[in-house]
Amino acid sequence: MNAYIAEFVGTAILILFGTGVVANVNLKGTLANGAGWVVIAFGWGFAVTFGVYAVGQFSDAHINPAVTLGFAFAGVFPWVDVVPYIIAQVLGAMVGALLVWLHFMPHFKAEEDPGTKLGVYATNAVYPNYVANFTSEMIGTFILVMGLLFIGANEFTEGLNPLIVGFLITAIGLSLGGTTGYAINPARDLGPRLAHFLMPIPGKGDSNWKYAPVPILGPLSGGALGAAVYNTVFLGAPDVYLVAGIVFVIAVLVFGVFLNKTILKEETSKLM
Repeated sequence: MNAYIAEFVGTAILILFGTGVVANVNLKGTLANGAGWVVIAFGWGFAVTFGVYAVGQFSDAHINPAVTLGFAFAGVFPWVDVVPYIIAQVLGAMVGALLVWLHFMPHFKAEEDPGTKLGVYATNAVYPNYVANFTSEMIGTFILVMGLLFIGANEFTEGLNPLIVGFLITAIGLSLGGTTGYAINPARDLGPRLAHFLMPIPGKGDSNWKYAPVPILGPLSGGALGAAVYNTVFLGAPDVYLVAGIVFVIAVLVFGVFLNKTILKEETSKLM
């Protein structure tokens, strides 16, 4: 299988299972309705596991633009393939989201709350604050990319690696996911958010594009910094990308300050 097709397929599987478990737990009338956060966290962990099992032998199963960028920063992935991988991942995520809509179509129709429908596909913060929200996504993806590099530095029984990666995702969800829904993957949020915007879901409301920069820039900057720190601290190799990663993170946080001020001005003008 071509590596780009593999990333497309792997990300589609990830989103089918991942947003599928969110739909199963949250949409009205499903037999799993109200099963809770633990089920969602394990569902996403299993989603990553089987996405990696499916296409790992063809593309190393990044299925995440932040991982692709991070591995390029770490020097273990060619920069020329970064953009094609990301395009394949976003398109695969859109297809996975479409399949979830087709599967749960009657439940999307029965669900009255537009926020619940959007929440199947896209992440959002419990307390909207761009700086804090960017920071949450950065930290989650920082440890994700470093964790993947830790896993790669160890030897496991053949075929066990994807399961360990799934446990890592589950751990992040259980420990760090409750603030922003732990996108930790720009394709995981952008692809389904685009699908939500395009699909004729009845009563869906808007797609909350104001929040969309958080699950894109936060994971990308956190993943890049995680890879650079791993090279510098754990491999003992002074990394030119460490400076770039730090600058990337600072720029994103400054952008968050700007966005916070913009939202505050909008809210103030509405009250006047």
